[in-house]
Amino acid sequence: MEGQNHIAVKEFFLIGLNENPKFHIPLFLLFTLIYLIALLSNWGMILLIWLNVRLHTPMYFFLSNLAFCDICYSTVFIPKMLVDFLSKHKSMTFSGCVLQSFFFLVYVTTEGILLSMMAYDHYVAIAKPLSYSVLMTQSVCVQMVLASYLGGLINALTHTLGLLKLDFCSPNIVNHFFCDIPPLLRLACSD
Repeated sequence: MEGQNHIAVKEFFLIGLNENPKFHIPLFLLFTLIYLIALLSNWGMILLIWLNVRLHTPMYFFLSNLAFCDICYSTVFIPKMLVDFLSKHKSMTFSGCVLQSFFFLVYVTTEGILLSMMAYDHYVAIAKPLSYSVLMTQSVCVQMVLASYLGGLINALTHTLGLLKLDFCSPNIVNHFFCDIPPLLRLACSD
C-alpha cells in the first residue's frame, strides 16, 4: 500500500442490520421497545436495590453496578442505530465512531470484570461463610467495583489508541450497525 495516495476518511457509513427499507420501521419499533424495556428494568432494579435496606449486600451492590453498565453500553449504540433506521444518510464522523467504540469497550469490559467480581463474591460466600462479612466489607466491594471500571477504561484506551494509529481510506462503509473494532480494522489501509 505504500506509494499510493490515500484520502483520509472523515466519516463512516454504517450499513446496519438490513438495507431493505420496508424493514426499517418494524425494526425501529422492535428495537425501541427492547431498549425501553432494558432501560426501565435496569433502572427499576437499581432503584429497588437503593430503596430496600435488606438489599444492601455485596451481591446486590455488584448487581446494581452490572445494571448500570448494561444501561450505559446499550445507550452507546442503540440511539444512533434507531436514528439510522429512520434516516437515509447513515453516516458517523470519524471522531464519533472512535468515541462510540471507546465507550462501548469501557462498559462491555467493565461488565465482564464485574461478573468475575460477582463470581469471587459467591466463592467467598460458599468457601468461607464464617469470615464472609469480614472479607467482603463495603470498602472492599467499592474497591472491586472501581477496579472493574479502571480495567474497562485501560482496555478501552489500549484498543482506541491502537485504532487511532491506523490510516483509513476508501471504502468507508462499515458492515455493522455501530462502530465496533473488528469491522473498523477491516477498513484500515495501514498495517
